[in-house]
Amino acid sequence: MSKKDLGLLILILVVGAIVAIINPRFLSAINLANTSNLVALFGILSIGQAFVIITGGIELSVGSVIALLGTLFVDFIAVREVAWPLAFVLILGLGAIIGLVHGWLITRLKLQPFVVTLCGLLIYRGVARFYTADGTAGFAFGQNFPTLEFLTAGRSYGVPNSFIALIVIAIVMWVVLHRSVFGRYLYAIGKNEEAAKYSGIRTDRIVMAAYVICGVLTALSAIYFAMYTRSISPASHGQFYELYAIAAAVLGGFSLRGGEGSLIGVILGTVLLQELQNLVNLLGIPSSLNFAVMGGVILIGVLVDQQWGAFRARRLMMDATRKGVAGAPAE
Repeated sequence: MSKKDLGLLILILVVGAIVAIINPRFLSAINLANTSNLVALFGILSIGQAFVIITGGIELSVGSVIALLGTLFVDFIAVREVAWPLAFVLILGLGAIIGLVHGWLITRLKLQPFVVTLCGLLIYRGVARFYTADGTAGFAFGQNFPTLEFLTAGRSYGVPNSFIALIVIAIVMWVVLHRSVFGRYLYAIGKNEEAAKYSGIRTDRIVMAAYVICGVLTALSAIYFAMYTRSISPASHGQFYELYAIAAAVLGGFSLRGGEGSLIGVILGTVLLQELQNLVNLLGIPSSLNFAVMGGVILIGVLVDQQWGAFRARRLMMDATRKGVAGAPAE
């Protein structure tokens, strides 16, 4: 765990302690279970976003993808009576295709990630609304899928299964990002794509793979959200989720310029965001101020991190200068 991750963990503990003192319900079993479930849902989404950000890209369409794929998943199993394991695989496949198309447009046609994914945001939301005729997709009364519901919304020994899934996914993606050649290529591309290309890295394929990973994890998150809400209104479902994912990555130390960040950081960033959300609810702060409180805290966090980085850079430069002067031969 880096110093930045450790600082974020301390901030989470301090904020949690303050909220618990003000309102002891923060530490109740049901509140912790609900919060950890939301951490899992947004955490899976944020890990996918982090893989794109580390290449210097951005994915703005994840909220609309969640609305579209969630609608399709509910429609497949509740209306068209597709077996849920098959529907599960189909949705993950559609997520991979969406990621592949985004990556192809960005790497082969040299379109800006912001433009491609912003268009995706509008297109997928519009398609979802057209597919349901602006209606609501949901399950009929008494329609149950016991195994699927246990895996997505159930609990094991009081721990949400979604949270267990997040832990497993985080471990796998940590190995991919921090202990594999592919992960090193992602950092290299984020630092300097031209240098990475001239060193022999097939940057186009690596960037496309990052968008495919993001698409698959977004699709998985869409299924979890669909089973969590059990009713989807395509006009509003998943709105601003892309901002949650980006904020979690930035809070976790990912630079929007690419080439920086750790997987532990993005998980901690997600925890902090949900903790703040919980804080707003438990302290009775008007829900209309929800985004304002979160935005303010994120801005303060980023400013403190930036100033601390600048302070450390100045201190290192001063130390290097002093050593240079001390080591210089006397004339």
